[in-house]
Amino acid sequence: MVMKNAPPASTAVPSMEEAVPVQKKIEVEGGEDLAGGATEPKEPGFPEETKIEEKEEEIPAETKSTQKEETAVTKPEDGGDKTEEAKAKITCDENAVDEGFPYARPSVCELTGDVRVSPKEKTMFFVNPSGAGPLDDNGEKKIRPYARKDTFLLPGVVEVTIKSVASPVSAPACARRHDVPAVVFSTAGYTDNFFHDNTDVMIPLFLSTAHFAGEVQLLITNYKPWWVAKFAPLLKKLSNYEVINFEKEEEVHCFPGGQLGLYRDRDLIIGPHPTRNPRNLTMVDYNRFLRRAFGLPRDAPAVLGEKMAVRPKMLMIERKGTRKLLNLRAVQALCEELGFEVTVAEAGADVRAFAETVNAADVLLAVHGAGLTNQIFLPTGAVLVQIVPWGKMDWMATNFYGQPARDMQLRYVEYYVSEEETTLKDKYSRDHYVFKNPMQIHAGGWPALAEIVMKQDVMVNVTRFKPFLLKALDQLQD
Repeated sequence: MVMKNAPPASTAVPSMEEAVPVQKKIEVEGGEDLAGGATEPKEPGFPEETKIEEKEEEIPAETKSTQKEETAVTKPEDGGDKTEEAKAKITCDENAVDEGFPYARPSVCELTGDVRVSPKEKTMFFVNPSGAGPLDDNGEKKIRPYARKDTFLLPGVVEVTIKSVASPVSAPACARRHDVPAVVFSTAGYTDNFFHDNTDVMIPLFLSTAHFAGEVQLLITNYKPWWVAKFAPLLKKLSNYEVINFEKEEEVHCFPGGQLGLYRDRDLIIGPHPTRNPRNLTMVDYNRFLRRAFGLPRDAPAVLGEKMAVRPKMLMIERKGTRKLLNLRAVQALCEELGFEVTVAEAGADVRAFAETVNAADVLLAVHGAGLTNQIFLPTGAVLVQIVPWGKMDWMATNFYGQPARDMQLRYVEYYVSEEETTLKDKYSRDHYVFKNPMQIHAGGWPALAEIVMKQDVMVNVTRFKPFLLKALDQLQD
């Protein structure tokens, strides 16, 4: 149930803010076989075909994705066998536009058959005797594999070419062979913003690879070592093998299939779709995946009345840059007066540590911004309270955080600040379009939003805000 003090959400759409591993069997020099390590039974809670396998122990470094083969290929390279054409298949999801979402999804291509990745050439060679597929006149398809089609940032994403070749002899010889498929994607773009880390990389990666149960090799373009380290627990949960740095790799890797690019839905939303999400994954599945990857203990919040003297725990996310809650301490005091046990914290670089802090909370409260993305760590059934700044922010508040909260089975309360509660009143007169017609700000695109709406601070009227806090308390009694 949503409690709000603003008109229905606007229908206008503003601009955006803010090593071969141990596999089934590896042939190494001298013909010695290295067997893969054992895995535990798949976890409960995922749809059967998307359960994630736990790694029992750390895979020894010498058996990871650095072993070379004595023989480059297992099939003759003199034209291949007659089954090559029958098994070769390429399908691409092309720029799927969602009428309610302003950012077209980039192309994603899946390849079945002999796939040879040559990072030096930035090319995925595909043995495709028929030449069929969504390719250009040169038998190629070029993709920048970042899961947000944004014309501003895409030039900075490494372009990778799928090149169809008629036979194995037309493709580079394999230096390393893998028994699992490859997924190639980019960590360029807006990564290092926690909202985009999830919407543009981790959620699309989960959507694209969860069903492999770890048996997939990840190759990252625009490789950022710090980013890979930051999200290592999640990457290791999705793949049993060390990530390959696409730009640093010198040799040709061969796979029985591959995918270039990642499937995505809306921001912080995973909906049903016959091709992008045929296994009907949801954000609840993603939440469960995060809890398992980080070892978060709480799957449900405290329920008032279950235990005597239980005080619900609230986490208030403090912002130090823009959109600060200027009277945070007064709001904290009010929350404590109403019975909350309040923690005030600012999200930091240690994702696991902050995930633990969020997971311990029953209520998460923050002003609109990337910090609200941390709702992904809340226990199912917890409450999210979003303070929405001035500036006709209905669409952004709902689509970036409100609807995702509902899809994660969280309870959601939103509070829209009035003209009296924003620092914009100290900069603009009341007859300025900022107050008279806020949609005019949106007409100026993201630059105008960033300069005006996103740079304000807020000071909520605690008397006006109190009923919304009581509503959050009430939600915990359901």
